[in-house]
Amino acid sequence: MTNILLINGHQPFPTSPGKLNAALTAFAADFFAARDCPVRCVETKSAWDLETEIGNQLWAGLIIVQFPLNSMGLPWSLKRYFDEVYTAGMDGRLAKGDGRSRSDPGRQYGSGGRMQDTRYMLSVTSNAPQTAFGDARQTLFSGRSIDDLLSPVHINFAFFGASACPTFAAYDVSKGGRTAEDFRRYEYHLLAVYDLLGA
Repeated sequence: MTNILLINGHQPFPTSPGKLNAALTAFAADFFAARDCPVRCVETKSAWDLETEIGNQLWAGLIIVQFPLNSMGLPWSLKRYFDEVYTAGMDGRLAKGDGRSRSDPGRQYGSGGRMQDTRYMLSVTSNAPQTAFGDARQTLFSGRSIDDLLSPVHINFAFFGASACPTFAAYDVSKGGRTAEDFRRYEYHLLAVYDLLGA
């Protein structure tokens, strides 16, 4: 059994109360609980305890980060969570410094992570349609994928030694109205991740 930490990083604002991200978080929690995996959930919009969250990071075999794409990046409360939890974890619990030595400070930056046994998965909701990504003819992203757009998040996890599971994305969520299809795709995605983990 793999310990599952679910982080709901939605930050509500008037036109986006966060129902879809909450529903996807609950769906993943039910999926893994039905397979006897211990599950913990945290919402970054609410108060959370720093030491508890460092403990959650150490406990988890899989961290699923659920969030909407806000201003082409993370919602501010999720960014704050990452900044505070991972910075505090630099004390040796999540990383032993940045991996460099004083004798050779120009090499091995980012090799001090202690989360090598941890996997992570990003689950993203986006107002942009899927056709906006990966197509050089689309001018905004110029052929970039959603993972390209979120490369700072992937690099942050790599810094701490965690390895990626494939990203899930629900596209065109404001105008597309394909919620049932998105949940079917998410179930198949989680099944693939579950198999990958050997949970």
